[in-house]
Amino acid sequence: MDLFRKKPLHDDNSSAHKLLPVLGLVDLLFLGIGAIIGAGIFVLTGIAAATQAGPAIVLSYVVAGSACAFSALSYAELAASVGGCGSAYGYAYAGFGELIAWIVGWDLILEYMISVSAVSVGWSGYFADFLTSIKIHLPYALLHAPANGGILNCLSLLIIICLTLLLMLGVKSSARANIIMVIVKLIVISLFIAIALTHVKPAYWSPFLPFGWSGVMQGASIIFFAYIGFDAVSTAAEEAINPQRDLPIGILGSLVICSLLYMVVSLLLTGIVPYTSLNVASPISHAMLLLGHKMAAGFIGVGAIAGLTTVMLVLFYGLTRVFYAMSRDGLLPHFFAKMNPHTATPLRIIIICGIIMSLIAAFVPIHDLAELVNVGTLFAFITVCIGVIVLRYTNPGLIRPFKTPLMPLIPCLGALSCFYLITQLPLITIVRFVIWMVAGFVVYFGYSRSHSKLHQQVPNHVRH
Repeated sequence: MDLFRKKPLHDDNSSAHKLLPVLGLVDLLFLGIGAIIGAGIFVLTGIAAATQAGPAIVLSYVVAGSACAFSALSYAELAASVGGCGSAYGYAYAGFGELIAWIVGWDLILEYMISVSAVSVGWSGYFADFLTSIKIHLPYALLHAPANGGILNCLSLLIIICLTLLLMLGVKSSARANIIMVIVKLIVISLFIAIALTHVKPAYWSPFLPFGWSGVMQGASIIFFAYIGFDAVSTAAEEAINPQRDLPIGILGSLVICSLLYMVVSLLLTGIVPYTSLNVASPISHAMLLLGHKMAAGFIGVGAIAGLTTVMLVLFYGLTRVFYAMSRDGLLPHFFAKMNPHTATPLRIIIICGIIMSLIAAFVPIHDLAELVNVGTLFAFITVCIGVIVLRYTNPGLIRPFKTPLMPLIPCLGALSCFYLITQLPLITIVRFVIWMVAGFVVYFGYSRSHSKLHQQVPNHVRH
């Protein structure tokens, strides 16, 4: 069936639809760090510790980080060998064929779009606190969605508009801005660690497992959101100068660095204040205030703003590249695949995605957004883990600059751990995800199947 017709590996595209290779190793590494360190370390750590895992939140990070590590090793192999700007979408196209590729691409669009919208709402809260600290007070109605008693969240709408303009300037400009903001948030996190080390009280770590092991696993399913982003590095494959060498380092390096920071910060955070006091939107700043470090709390607030900004920037970038790859392949209207000759960016996609996400962020509460993100990401990770096994058997001669170790054990562990984390999510989240996927099948059979580039290349007598 042509539904499972596979896209040729290293499929060539015309120069009119090519992205320019301008990103080096440092750019890719900072893209990964920029996408990973954000809402997880500045928001979710405290909430998950207070409501799910207690001081054992550090074990939740170990569990979630392990699941990501298994998947990251699979991503690294496919990014180096298959390449392309579509991340898991492109890998699924090469390994499973068009239908599965469409499912994964449709899933990634949901993941990235909702992630950016959700993080922008968190960014809005931090920035509103910053404005308050300098005596600028915005009305409640302009800081909250209608469901929360407001009119619209104007700050979340504004930040997405600003990021849209930044991405329109070109990926190199965006990468430079990302590096600056990542350095700021790493300095802020280092400041927190230095202060926290002098205030640790081991008594706060007892009881270590107040919610039991089930709390650790539920915490892992929640803070998995913190690790979303390393896969966005793989969307830059076509714009990397040396993708075969740099992509695996960027993916695995950023994940290792961020995992260590997450575990250190979560352990210190629950060791300097009671975990029950951390159910707040800004737990790290809150902890500093409880310890009397008002200036440090202010710096951490600035770092959180920078951190959340880089998360949105990288995920927004990843969204546009997946959208672009699907449009270039004909699964979405080819109209969107037109490149701007001056900036070498798909401006139409950037503008349309920016408009949609800014409206979502302005009018939908964060708790309704964040729940959808994890299930979409876990599904994509499962596909990549299975895909790396499939390609080992269907295309053993493929040049693989990086190989996933302990095949097929590592990818199997990745797929199983991600599936287990899906089972820990609320049922309503899974139901919403299924509804989105059903809508995707309608779009595919109503438009994408007949317009795909591969379908157009198949003679009529073969199609029918």
